[in-house]
Amino acid sequence: MNDPPPTFVALDFETANRSPRSAVAVGLVRVDGGAVTTTTMELIRPTTRRFANTSVNGIGPQDVEHAAGFGEVWMRLGRWVDGARFFAAHNAGFDQEVLLACCERAGLPSPRVPFVCTMALARAVWEVYPTRLPDVCQRLGIELRHHEASSDALACARIVLAAWGTEVGRRMVERMIGLR
Repeated sequence: MNDPPPTFVALDFETANRSPRSAVAVGLVRVDGGAVTTTTMELIRPTTRRFANTSVNGIGPQDVEHAAGFGEVWMRLGRWVDGARFFAAHNAGFDQEVLLACCERAGLPSPRVPFVCTMALARAVWEVYPTRLPDVCQRLGIELRHHEASSDALACARIVLAAWGTEVGRRMVERMIGLR
């Protein structure tokens, strides 16, 4: 039970609106040998002009007008995925959908890496309800600046590491990534 989890990348996308193709920021946190080794956040210029989520994530058109598009950002950051056994995200279906839609739109291959959902982990391991990211972080004593992509991604990495330290959490992660 003392073995560290496999190498993974926690990620979080912020979007301009409800469209999964409207990514305006991505936060990535790489974990190797059970320790956070790299953290970054990049703004992304979306292909949309409709910004309905500015009141949620604080990112408006003026913040991303000089940012690179998703394709360029992912070509730069996608190397972080090399050697990673899985992605971790809170409500992983959302981030997985954004990643797939943005890769498709940019004409890039989608990473073939399974997702671990930290929301599902929190429910199974600690019976946290509600399981919004701020609720889980408060329960586990994890610092969070919610809807800031790098902070959300770092929180997800810390949730996976905490869950990995439990038998239930470890089994669940292993099942989600196909080791069981």
